[in-house]
Amino acid sequence: MPYAIQTHHLTKAYNSFKAVDDLEIAVERGEIFGLLGPNGAGKTTTVSMLCTILKPSSGTATVSGFDLVREANKVRRSIGIVFQDPSIDDRLTARENLYMHANLYGVAASEQRERVDRILKLVELEDRADDLLRTYSGGMRRRLELGRGLLHYPKILFLDEPTVGLDPQTRDHIWKYIKELKEAHDITVVLTTHYMDEADRLSDRIAIMDHGRIVILDTPEKLKANLEGDVVTVRANNLEELSHLVSKWLGLNKTKVVDGALEITVPSAKAAMPRIMEIASQNNVYVESLVSRGPNLEDVFLHYTGRTIREDTTKELHGLAAAHRRTIR
Repeated sequence: MPYAIQTHHLTKAYNSFKAVDDLEIAVERGEIFGLLGPNGAGKTTTVSMLCTILKPSSGTATVSGFDLVREANKVRRSIGIVFQDPSIDDRLTARENLYMHANLYGVAASEQRERVDRILKLVELEDRADDLLRTYSGGMRRRLELGRGLLHYPKILFLDEPTVGLDPQTRDHIWKYIKELKEAHDITVVLTTHYMDEADRLSDRIAIMDHGRIVILDTPEKLKANLEGDVVTVRANNLEELSHLVSKWLGLNKTKVVDGALEITVPSAKAAMPRIMEIASQNNVYVESLVSRGPNLEDVFLHYTGRTIREDTTKELHGLAAAHRRTIR
Protein backbone atom coordinates (compact mmCIF):
# COMPACT_ATOMS: atom_id res chain seq x y z
CA MET A 1 0.00 0.00 0.00
CA PRO A 2 1.44 3.42 -0.94
CA TYR A 3 2.45 5.68 1.90
CA ALA A 4 0.39 8.77 2.76
CA ILE A 5 3.62 10.78 2.68
CA GLN A 6 7.01 9.72 1.42
CA THR A 7 10.09 11.90 1.01
CA HIS A 8 13.41 11.19 -0.70
CA HIS A 9 16.40 13.45 0.10
CA LEU A 10 13.97 16.36 0.64
CA THR A 11 16.00 19.52 1.26
CA LYS A 12 15.27 23.20 1.80
CA ALA A 13 18.28 25.53 1.72
CA TYR A 14 18.63 29.26 2.13
CA ASN A 15 22.00 30.04 0.58
CA SER A 16 24.43 27.90 2.61
CA PHE A 17 21.97 27.21 5.45
CA LYS A 18 19.94 23.97 5.22
CA ALA A 19 16.70 24.33 7.16
CA VAL A 20 15.77 20.77 6.13
CA ASP A 21 18.63 18.48 5.21
CA ASP A 22 18.16 15.30 3.13
CA LEU A 23 14.90 14.31 4.82
CA GLU A 24 13.75 10.69 4.50
CA ILE A 25 10.38 9.82 6.05
CA ALA A 26 7.49 7.51 5.19
CA VAL A 27 4.16 8.16 6.90
CA GLU A 28 1.71 5.25 6.93
CA ARG A 29 -1.86 5.79 5.79
CA GLY A 30 -4.23 6.31 8.71
CA GLU A 31 -1.58 6.92 11.36
CA ILE A 32 -1.04 9.90 13.62
CA PHE A 33 2.55 10.93 12.98
CA GLY A 34 4.15 13.23 15.54
CA LEU A 35 6.95 15.56 14.47
CA LEU A 36 8.87 17.01 17.41
CA GLY A 37 11.95 19.17 17.59
CA PRO A 38 13.50 22.20 19.33
CA ASN A 39 13.53 25.71 17.88
CA GLY A 40 15.14 25.82 14.46
CA ALA A 41 14.95 22.04 14.01
CA GLY A 42 13.12 22.36 10.68
CA LYS A 43 9.61 21.22 11.68
CA THR A 44 7.73 24.21 10.31
CA THR A 45 9.84 24.23 7.14
CA THR A 46 9.10 20.53 6.61
CA VAL A 47 5.36 20.96 7.09
CA SER A 48 5.37 24.04 4.84
CA MET A 49 7.02 22.06 2.04
CA LEU A 50 4.64 19.11 2.41
CA CYS A 51 1.71 21.55 2.21
CA THR A 52 3.18 23.16 -0.97
CA ILE A 53 3.65 26.52 0.76
CA LEU A 54 7.43 26.29 0.28
CA LYS A 55 9.13 24.74 -2.73
CA PRO A 56 11.92 22.25 -2.01
CA SER A 57 15.47 23.15 -3.03
CA SER A 58 16.11 19.53 -3.96
CA GLY A 59 14.78 16.02 -3.44
CA THR A 60 11.29 14.66 -4.04
CA ALA A 61 8.16 13.83 -2.09
CA THR A 62 4.68 12.43 -2.60
CA VAL A 63 1.65 13.47 -0.56
CA SER A 64 -1.54 11.41 -0.96
CA GLY A 65 0.24 9.77 -3.90
CA PHE A 66 0.76 13.10 -5.72
CA ASP A 67 4.12 14.59 -6.57
CA LEU A 68 4.80 17.57 -4.32
CA VAL A 69 5.98 19.86 -7.13
CA ARG A 70 4.41 18.57 -10.36
CA GLU A 71 0.97 17.93 -8.84
CA ALA A 72 0.83 20.67 -6.23
CA ASN A 73 -2.85 21.49 -6.85
CA LYS A 74 -3.87 17.86 -6.27
CA VAL A 75 -1.80 17.81 -3.09
CA ARG A 76 -3.60 20.92 -1.82
CA ARG A 77 -7.04 19.46 -2.45
CA SER A 78 -6.17 16.31 -0.50
CA ILE A 79 -4.93 17.98 2.67
CA GLY A 80 -6.22 20.07 5.54
CA ILE A 81 -4.03 22.54 7.41
CA VAL A 82 -4.19 24.17 10.81
CA PHE A 83 -1.15 26.38 11.31
CA GLN A 84 -0.02 28.37 14.33
CA ASP A 85 -0.82 31.76 12.80
CA PRO A 86 -4.46 32.89 12.32
CA SER A 87 -5.80 32.48 8.78
CA ILE A 88 -9.52 33.18 8.99
CA ASP A 89 -11.41 36.19 7.63
CA ASP A 90 -12.61 38.33 10.53
CA ARG A 91 -14.96 40.26 8.23
CA LEU A 92 -17.12 37.14 7.88
CA THR A 93 -19.14 35.17 10.41
CA ALA A 94 -18.10 31.72 11.56
CA ARG A 95 -20.77 30.12 9.41
CA GLU A 96 -19.72 32.16 6.35
CA ASN A 97 -16.08 31.16 6.86
CA LEU A 98 -17.04 27.49 6.93
CA TYR A 99 -19.28 27.70 3.86
CA MET A 100 -16.54 29.54 1.96
CA HIS A 101 -14.08 26.79 2.86
CA ALA A 102 -16.57 24.11 1.81
CA ASN A 103 -17.00 25.75 -1.59
CA LEU A 104 -13.27 26.17 -2.10
CA TYR A 105 -12.71 22.48 -1.44
CA GLY A 106 -15.63 21.28 -3.54
CA VAL A 107 -17.79 19.84 -0.76
CA ALA A 108 -21.10 18.80 -2.32
CA ALA A 109 -23.86 21.35 -1.76
CA SER A 110 -26.10 18.62 -0.36
CA GLU A 111 -23.57 17.90 2.41
CA GLN A 112 -22.48 21.41 3.31
CA ARG A 113 -25.18 22.30 5.83
CA GLU A 114 -24.78 19.06 7.81
CA ARG A 115 -21.01 19.38 7.90
CA VAL A 116 -21.04 23.07 8.87
CA ASP A 117 -23.57 22.44 11.65
CA ARG A 118 -21.53 19.49 12.93
CA ILE A 119 -18.32 21.53 13.02
CA LEU A 120 -20.01 24.44 14.82
CA LYS A 121 -21.32 22.01 17.42
CA LEU A 122 -17.93 20.34 17.78
CA VAL A 123 -16.12 23.60 18.51
CA GLU A 124 -19.02 24.88 20.64
CA LEU A 125 -19.73 27.97 18.55
CA GLU A 126 -23.36 27.27 17.66
CA ASP A 127 -24.58 30.28 19.63
CA ARG A 128 -22.04 32.59 17.96
CA ALA A 129 -22.19 31.11 14.45
CA ASP A 130 -23.62 34.25 12.87
CA ASP A 131 -21.40 36.77 14.66
CA LEU A 132 -18.47 38.41 12.89
CA LEU A 133 -15.10 36.82 13.68
CA ARG A 134 -13.73 40.21 14.78
CA THR A 135 -15.98 39.91 17.86
CA TYR A 136 -14.44 36.53 18.81
CA SER A 137 -11.79 35.93 21.44
CA GLY A 138 -8.49 34.34 20.42
CA GLY A 139 -9.57 30.98 21.80
CA MET A 140 -12.83 31.03 19.86
CA ARG A 141 -11.00 31.82 16.62
CA ARG A 142 -8.62 28.93 17.27
CA ARG A 143 -11.50 26.52 17.73
CA LEU A 144 -13.04 27.64 14.45
CA GLU A 145 -9.74 27.17 12.59
CA LEU A 146 -9.48 23.63 13.92
CA GLY A 147 -13.00 22.89 12.76
CA ARG A 148 -12.41 24.44 9.35
CA GLY A 149 -9.41 22.18 8.75
CA LEU A 150 -11.65 19.14 9.25
CA LEU A 151 -14.62 20.34 7.22
CA HIS A 152 -13.73 18.74 3.87
CA TYR A 153 -12.60 15.41 5.40
CA PRO A 154 -9.03 15.67 4.08
CA LYS A 155 -6.97 12.56 3.40
CA ILE A 156 -4.10 14.12 5.36
CA LEU A 157 -4.52 16.68 8.12
CA PHE A 158 -1.51 18.81 9.08
CA LEU A 159 -1.74 20.22 12.61
CA ASP A 160 1.00 22.66 13.62
CA GLU A 161 0.57 23.34 17.35
CA PRO A 162 -3.21 22.88 16.97
CA THR A 163 -4.30 23.14 20.59
CA VAL A 164 -2.06 25.93 21.90
CA GLY A 165 -4.07 28.16 24.23
CA LEU A 166 -7.00 25.77 24.56
CA ASP A 167 -8.11 24.47 27.95
CA PRO A 168 -7.63 20.74 28.67
CA GLN A 169 -11.33 19.93 28.24
CA THR A 170 -11.49 21.57 24.80
CA ARG A 171 -8.22 19.88 23.78
CA ASP A 172 -9.67 16.48 24.69
CA HIS A 173 -12.90 17.28 22.85
CA ILE A 174 -11.07 18.29 19.67
CA TRP A 175 -8.88 15.19 19.73
CA LYS A 176 -11.83 12.90 20.35
CA TYR A 177 -13.46 14.21 17.17
CA ILE A 178 -10.23 14.05 15.17
CA LYS A 179 -9.76 10.42 16.18
CA GLU A 180 -13.37 9.63 15.24
CA LEU A 181 -12.89 11.23 11.81
CA LYS A 182 -9.57 9.46 11.38
CA GLU A 183 -11.22 6.09 11.91
CA ALA A 184 -14.34 6.85 9.87
CA HIS A 185 -12.58 8.41 6.87
CA ASP A 186 -9.08 6.89 7.09
CA ILE A 187 -7.45 10.30 7.65
CA THR A 188 -3.71 10.54 8.22
CA VAL A 189 -2.65 13.16 10.78
CA VAL A 190 0.73 14.90 10.94
CA LEU A 191 1.12 16.66 14.26
CA THR A 192 3.61 19.09 15.73
CA THR A 193 3.00 19.99 19.37
CA HIS A 194 4.72 21.22 22.50
CA TYR A 195 2.34 19.24 24.69
CA MET A 196 4.39 16.10 25.32
CA ASP A 197 1.46 14.29 26.93
CA GLU A 198 -0.53 14.97 23.75
CA ALA A 199 2.22 13.62 21.49
CA ASP A 200 2.76 10.59 23.72
CA ARG A 201 -0.92 9.71 24.07
CA LEU A 202 -2.01 10.32 20.49
CA SER A 203 0.88 9.55 18.14
CA ASP A 204 1.29 6.13 16.57
CA ARG A 205 4.90 7.07 15.75
CA ILE A 206 7.07 10.06 16.59
CA ALA A 207 10.01 11.53 14.70
CA ILE A 208 12.36 13.78 16.66
CA MET A 209 14.01 16.32 14.40
CA ASP A 210 17.11 18.42 15.03
CA HIS A 211 19.28 20.56 12.72
CA GLY A 212 17.06 19.70 9.75
CA ARG A 213 17.40 15.92 10.13
CA ILE A 214 15.45 13.10 11.76
CA VAL A 215 17.56 11.86 14.68
CA ILE A 216 15.20 9.11 15.87
CA LEU A 217 11.84 7.72 14.74
CA ASP A 218 9.76 5.08 16.52
CA THR A 219 6.63 4.48 18.57
CA PRO A 220 6.36 6.44 21.84
CA GLU A 221 6.64 3.19 23.79
CA LYS A 222 9.86 2.13 22.09
CA LEU A 223 11.39 5.60 22.32
CA LYS A 224 10.86 5.59 26.08
CA ALA A 225 12.01 1.98 26.44
CA ASN A 226 15.32 2.87 24.74
CA LEU A 227 16.23 5.10 27.68
CA GLU A 228 17.67 3.07 30.52
CA GLY A 229 16.94 3.83 34.15
CA ASP A 230 14.38 5.67 36.25
CA VAL A 231 13.93 9.35 37.06
CA VAL A 232 13.89 10.47 40.69
CA THR A 233 12.33 13.89 41.30
CA VAL A 234 13.47 15.67 44.46
CA ARG A 235 12.08 18.84 45.99
CA ALA A 236 14.56 20.31 48.47
CA ASN A 237 15.75 23.62 49.91
CA ASN A 238 19.09 23.61 48.05
CA LEU A 239 18.86 21.92 44.65
CA GLU A 240 22.24 23.13 43.42
CA GLU A 241 24.03 21.65 46.44
CA LEU A 242 22.08 18.40 46.18
CA SER A 243 23.00 18.08 42.51
CA HIS A 244 26.67 18.52 43.42
CA LEU A 245 26.42 15.95 46.25
CA VAL A 246 24.77 13.17 44.24
CA SER A 247 27.32 13.70 41.48
CA LYS A 248 30.29 13.64 43.87
CA TRP A 249 29.28 10.82 46.20
CA LEU A 250 26.91 8.70 44.13
CA GLY A 251 28.29 9.24 40.62
CA LEU A 252 24.89 10.38 39.35
CA ASN A 253 25.65 13.02 36.73
CA LYS A 254 22.38 13.09 34.78
CA THR A 255 20.56 15.84 36.68
CA LYS A 256 18.45 18.84 35.69
CA VAL A 257 16.15 21.29 37.42
CA VAL A 258 12.58 21.24 36.12
CA ASP A 259 9.73 23.30 37.61
CA GLY A 260 11.55 23.88 40.89
CA ALA A 261 12.60 20.26 41.43
CA LEU A 262 15.77 18.27 40.76
CA GLU A 263 15.36 15.37 38.32
CA ILE A 264 18.03 12.68 38.65
CA THR A 265 18.33 9.80 36.19
CA VAL A 266 19.35 6.64 38.05
CA PRO A 267 19.85 2.96 37.12
CA SER A 268 17.35 1.91 39.80
CA ALA A 269 15.09 4.24 41.77
CA LYS A 270 14.59 1.63 44.49
CA ALA A 271 18.32 1.49 45.20
CA ALA A 272 19.08 5.18 44.69
CA MET A 273 16.34 6.88 46.72
CA PRO A 274 17.55 5.84 50.21
CA ARG A 275 21.10 6.89 49.32
CA ILE A 276 19.93 10.29 48.05
CA MET A 277 18.07 10.83 51.32
CA GLU A 278 21.12 9.79 53.32
CA ILE A 279 23.49 12.13 51.44
CA ALA A 280 21.04 15.02 51.78
CA SER A 281 20.58 14.46 55.52
CA GLN A 282 24.32 14.26 56.17
CA ASN A 283 24.87 17.61 54.44
CA ASN A 284 21.96 19.58 55.94
CA VAL A 285 19.86 19.58 52.75
CA TYR A 286 16.17 19.39 53.67
CA VAL A 287 14.20 17.12 51.31
CA GLU A 288 10.51 18.00 51.03
CA SER A 289 9.54 15.14 48.71
CA LEU A 290 11.09 12.31 46.74
CA VAL A 291 9.23 10.45 43.96
CA SER A 292 10.23 8.21 41.07
CA ARG A 293 8.92 7.39 37.60
CA GLY A 294 9.99 5.71 34.40
CA PRO A 295 11.31 7.73 31.42
CA ASN A 296 8.79 9.95 29.64
CA LEU A 297 8.79 11.59 26.23
CA GLU A 298 10.31 14.78 27.65
CA ASP A 299 13.32 12.71 28.73
CA VAL A 300 13.58 11.19 25.25
CA PHE A 301 13.45 14.64 23.66
CA LEU A 302 16.15 16.02 25.95
CA HIS A 303 18.33 12.94 25.41
CA TYR A 304 18.38 13.29 21.62
CA THR A 305 18.41 17.08 21.26
CA GLY A 306 20.00 18.38 24.46
CA ARG A 307 17.15 20.86 24.71
CA THR A 308 13.63 21.01 26.14
CA ILE A 309 10.42 21.25 24.18
CA ARG A 310 9.22 24.25 26.21
CA GLU A 311 11.49 26.82 24.58
CA ASP A 312 10.01 29.81 22.70
CA THR A 313 8.34 28.58 19.49
CA THR A 314 8.54 31.82 17.52
CA LYS A 315 12.24 31.75 16.71
CA GLU A 316 12.04 29.20 13.90
CA LEU A 317 9.17 31.03 12.25
CA HIS A 318 10.98 34.37 12.40
CA GLY A 319 14.22 32.79 11.16
CA LEU A 320 12.38 31.10 8.30
CA ALA A 321 10.76 34.37 7.23
CA ALA A 322 14.05 36.26 7.39
CA ALA A 323 15.91 33.60 5.42
CA HIS A 324 13.17 33.54 2.80
CA ARG A 325 13.34 37.33 2.40
CA ARG A 326 17.09 37.13 1.89
CA THR A 327 16.75 34.57 -0.91
CA ILE A 328 14.24 36.59 -2.95
CA ARG A 329 16.13 39.88 -2.86
